[in-house]
Parts: sequence; structure tokens; C-alpha cells
Amino acid sequence: MTTLERTAEYTVTFRRDVAVLTKDDQVLLGLADRAGYRLRGVGAPMLAALEQVRAGLHTEDELAAEHPQSPVATVLTKVEPFLATGFRLRGERLAVLERTGVTGLRPDLPELAGAWLRLGKFSLLRRRGGELVVESPLSKYRAVLLDAALAGAVAALAVAQPSSEVDTEWWPVLAALAGAGFLDVGADGEFPVDSDDVLRQWDVHDLYFHSRSRIGRTDEAFGGRFPYVGEIEPLPAVRPAPEGPRTELFRPSFDAVRAADQGLQETIEARQSIRAYGEEPITADQLGEFLYRTARVRGTYGPRPEARMPYEGSSRPYPCGGAGYELELYVTVRRCQGLEPGIYHYDAGDHVLRLINTEAEARDELLRVATLSTGGQAVPDVLVTMTSRFQRLAWKYQSIAYAVTLKHAGALYQTMYLVATAMGLAGCGLGSGDADAAARAFGLDYLKESSVGEFILGSAPAELPAPVSGDGALDWRAGNDPGWQAEALAARRR
Repeated sequence: MTTLERTAEYTVTFRRDVAVLTKDDQVLLGLADRAGYRLRGVGAPMLAALEQVRAGLHTEDELAAEHPQSPVATVLTKVEPFLATGFRLRGERLAVLERTGVTGLRPDLPELAGAWLRLGKFSLLRRRGGELVVESPLSKYRAVLLDAALAGAVAALAVAQPSSEVDTEWWPVLAALAGAGFLDVGADGEFPVDSDDVLRQWDVHDLYFHSRSRIGRTDEAFGGRFPYVGEIEPLPAVRPAPEGPRTELFRPSFDAVRAADQGLQETIEARQSIRAYGEEPITADQLGEFLYRTARVRGTYGPRPEARMPYEGSSRPYPCGGAGYELELYVTVRRCQGLEPGIYHYDAGDHVLRLINTEAEARDELLRVATLSTGGQAVPDVLVTMTSRFQRLAWKYQSIAYAVTLKHAGALYQTMYLVATAMGLAGCGLGSGDADAAARAFGLDYLKESSVGEFILGSAPAELPAPVSGDGALDWRAGNDPGWQAEALAARRR
């Protein structure tokens, strides 16, 4: 190895998260807790070569030349999943490029001479452990920047520059970063990626979230792994009720509900997003029935360690991964017969509402945001806000806890839609809300529990909105049995 190189050079090294254990003539390679590989009959020269691989300052050719009696190339082929591409300059490590998905050890390298360089729109520089890394949802690699000057050079590319203005000693590293998808390569200050219609329509946080909550482009700990067992107590299955005056809610009978409801398919076909209300408001009994049918706690059970469920679970009407049921409901009332305006917490265990905030300003702020979410079409009679007790899921799931809570919110949306339709109420799920305003109004810690969904509810208007299939629009093109919806809505009107 020479210490006189003027530009960075590629080396062979192990990933940063690989553990190398040696005992006698055996070497065990471990990749976090996901994979392992045992080499047997490893002689002293090969052990020395593997130690040099771990140090990351040698090329494969240099290792083979230094250990001519050892099968360096053969061993490196066997342990290829544990390898990464390293970079050195003047005898010091610069960076490591390691894979996060199924791809080659090293990406295809673009030509930098005469090119323009720019940090990619989706590239993220962050601390991982004690190191600075570059990640991107476009990439199946992660770059670990070990040199402060190199990190500065990469950060400086937030402003596009011709490669001629970048120190040539960094070019091999920058070419690898560009090939891996972290840097944009263009010409004369223009970049092809800027005219890519697909990438233009992706927001950074959306694509990053997508790539990190699905398998394929992430190597982080993933799924139901219970990482905090024995360290942190799990949150209870049912949230302790907040302080506040309680209002007992109506409890419907199953026989009465079964007798009054339409069939499932008719309810599905009749479902609409209704943003207008009747002259008379929804009643407290109707609200009680709605909450009972959508979100009550049927019961609790567990823990069941033998079934990989080391926490207490509950049963409720909507589906939920791992019986976690982290969602809570807060009810903001503007107009409800038999219930005073205010902000309430729904105690799903006791089926009661607890008044937690009587401030008109807090109530109006939540209702105002809900109105904006409908495009100004509705001032809700009742706003049901879904919050997530995030640590209830994060205690079990890694990488996907937030994605899972959004799936649960979607399942609860559909349950609420169907129950509202079956009860003849006006319901509508909202696409957004103000999590900070909700946290203030409900007295919550934003990081522990904050809003992830909203559903507005009220009495049905005298005239239901016409479905798209029946509004007489000239651009309507019939598909598969649109008449089902018309028949279901006609039955509802009767």
C-alpha cells in the first residue's frame, strides 16, 4: 500500500455492522443478528488478510500479492455479502459504501470529467451511530463518510458545481456516490433528473417513508422484533382515562342493530363522503351507538409470551396488527343533541366520554382545520380525531411502527364509514389535520401521542348528494355495475 496517492482509491472492506470473531482456525462473520457465516481451516496468513480487510486500507490485488499462499480471492467470494467498498487517501480511510438491498458490491461509475455535480433531491445526511451517513430512497446503498473534509465537499454540492471546481482527489468517491444515486450528474448546469416526471411528483419525505417501511431498500432492523423487552415496560392495552367529567353513552343491543341494518354489500354500495348535515343535529344516543359499534373495547387478554405476545392485548371491532390497538379517539362537539359543546376523550374501555377541554378557542381551531380539509364544504357537527400512542407499537415493531399505525387508521376509517352509512348518518374521512393543534387541545405530548386521522360526523341532510354515477355528467363512463350503488342509495332514501 502506498501513502502517496493523489486521488482516493478503492479498497475492499467489511460492512460497518459486521462482527468478525476468530477462534483457533475458525472465523465467524456476523451481520448484526440477521446472518452469519463460518470459515473453517483458516491459516494464519488468511487470518491476517481478513484483519486487513476489516481495516479497510487494502485493495484486493494488494491482499493477494501480500498473501500469495492464501486463497484470498476465493475467501472474499465466499464472504461477499459481508463486504463493502472502501476508499482511502494518503493512508487514511475516507468512506465506506455498503449495500442496503440486493445489488452489486459497487455501482456503475459515471464519467465526471466535464460533468456537473449536485447533491440529489432525495439524499439525506444524518448521524447513524457515531458516524455520518448519506442515504437516499433511490439507492440500495448507504455511504459512510469517515473524513470531515470529504463530508464538507459532499455538503457543498447542495449547490450545483462543475466537477472542475471540485478537488480531483475526491473524484473516485464522488463517482461512486453518483453511481449509487446520491449525487446528480448533469451537463452545463442542467440535470436530466429535473425533467423526470415521476421523480418530480415524489416528495422527499413520502419516498423516504415508502422505502424505509417496506423490505427491499433498507437493512435496518425490521418488523415485529420486540426490541425493548426487559428494558422498557409496554404501554397498557387500554389507555388510562384522563381526568374530566364523564358522560355515560348509549349502548345499543345487538338484536336491534341487526334488525335495523342493511346487508353488508348494500352498506358498501351506499357509502358516500357526506359533508352536509340535517337541520336537526346528531343525537348523543346516535353518537354513543356509533362509537360503540366502531371502537369499543370488547375485552383484554394476555400477556402470552409463549405465543410471542409479551404484552397485554385487546379486542375491538376494527382489525389491528398484533392486537396493539394504539389508536385513541377524541370527540370535538359543535352540535349534538344531548351533549354540550366541548372536547371529549372517548374511554373505549368504559364506553364513556370524558370532558377534557371546554375552551371555545381550542374547539374552534380544530373545527376550522377540519373545514379546510373538506375544501371549505363543511363545518363539522362532530369531529372524531384519531391519535396514536406511538410507543405502544414501537415497543414491538421496528422500522414500520408508523406505517402500521396509518394502516390501522385506514381500517378504522372504513369501519366508521360503514357504520355511519348503516346508521343513516353523514360521515366523511379527512385527508389531513393539525397534529400540533390537537396535541394542545387534548393536552398531549406530541412525541408520545398525537393525531393521525380525522373523521367528521353529523345527521344526514334531507337530500343525499348524488353519486358520480348518477349526476348526469357528460364525462361519466360506466364501468362495472354502477347500478348497484343507485339501488343501495335508493333503499337508503326509503
